[in-house]
Amino acid sequence: MDPRKVTELKGFVQMCESNPGILHLPEMGFFRSWLQRSGSLKNACVISCEKKTQKKKIEERKLADIRVPGLSTLGETKRHNSPFILEIDNEGVIEPDTDDLQEMGEFDNIEVTEEMMDQANEKKIEAINALGEGDLQKALDLFTEAIKLNPRVAILYAKRASVFIKMQKPNAAIRDCNRAISINPDSAQPYKWRGKAHRLLGHWEDAAKDLATACKLDYDEDASTLLKEVQPKVPKQGIMIITGCLCILKTS
Repeated sequence: MDPRKVTELKGFVQMCESNPGILHLPEMGFFRSWLQRSGSLKNACVISCEKKTQKKKIEERKLADIRVPGLSTLGETKRHNSPFILEIDNEGVIEPDTDDLQEMGEFDNIEVTEEMMDQANEKKIEAINALGEGDLQKALDLFTEAIKLNPRVAILYAKRASVFIKMQKPNAAIRDCNRAISINPDSAQPYKWRGKAHRLLGHWEDAAKDLATACKLDYDEDASTLLKEVQPKVPKQGIMIITGCLCILKTS
């Protein structure tokens, strides 16, 4: 085998170990499928772990909250052939907000002048200052005014989404992030805040995907930390992704 290919493969594995969220990206679907097939053929648990011991990782990541009834260790997966239920720790999950839809601006039927752009920028600066002072409602109102003046700027929706997150209104934040992503799908901020919103709602898989995408587009320590928190809570068709460890569990 070409030594360069082996080196590239080693680099990829190290990257997955340091940031398991990569495995959630859409373009990695083929790799997840291969891992699933391999796990089924061998009726085993495929694990790629960091150098830390499993005990230390469990303490650090607080994985004790994830329990498989009748299964004391991952090593017993081979002998466990009946369906199981993962008990997920939902601490921090809140009830969805049901407020009226926020103002999104006249996106299609407005001609934005330079004067309006300048005014929107001034409102944004005022909103950021208000946010820094802890006046969430004032910040929200100012970001809304900025959006109405210049509704085609993705960062304005992302900034307002951050306020909605602080106000514990994840559904409103998701709507703003969806609009921001439709304007600029290459901006990391909307994915970060939408990931946080999904985390508040207990949408673990969606949260992991968005946070992983945010880190891929523009690495952010805050998003990375939250990604490590939600990763262990993403059970999907017998797959449990754990920070630093990918496990494919045979369930039937």
